[in-house]
Amino acid sequence: MTFRVCFVCTGNICRSPMAEHVFRSRVEEAGLSGLVEVDSAGTDGWHEGDGADPRTVHVLDEGGYTSDHTARQFRRDWFSRLDLVIALDAGHQRTLRRMAALPEDADKIRLLRSYDPAATDDDLDVPDPYYGDMEGFEECLRMVEAASGGLLDAVRASVEGRAA
Repeated sequence: MTFRVCFVCTGNICRSPMAEHVFRSRVEEAGLSGLVEVDSAGTDGWHEGDGADPRTVHVLDEGGYTSDHTARQFRRDWFSRLDLVIALDAGHQRTLRRMAALPEDADKIRLLRSYDPAATDDDLDVPDPYYGDMEGFEECLRMVEAASGGLLDAVRASVEGRAA
């Protein structure tokens, strides 16, 4: 059975596609491609159908990641098919929890940086780089990369638990 992860930010053009591509790369490196599906979406539909922000594409390309992307809006009915919904900041987490119709849906929502062993409980947001310069996008990529290993460990444990 496929384990499904969806990363969620506001417009699905900066942070969540960055997290999607970085994490997909980690999944492939771990040999879990056939077992884990990685996706992303936005809490809002402003950019639906657009590609990723060019600055996101740039930092992903520079980092050696894929970057092909089409933005879309998260839908409440997706909870039933997802195993983890990864919010990029506390605002997204609150929005997603409001969307969750069932307690088990809300239980699937986590903050990405909660998987970063160096992050503190009072600093779990990945800041929105949209209104800034390239440095903000580069910092976003560093934060996403730092959390991806811990997230991969958690997903691997879940996948192995299902197989047992």
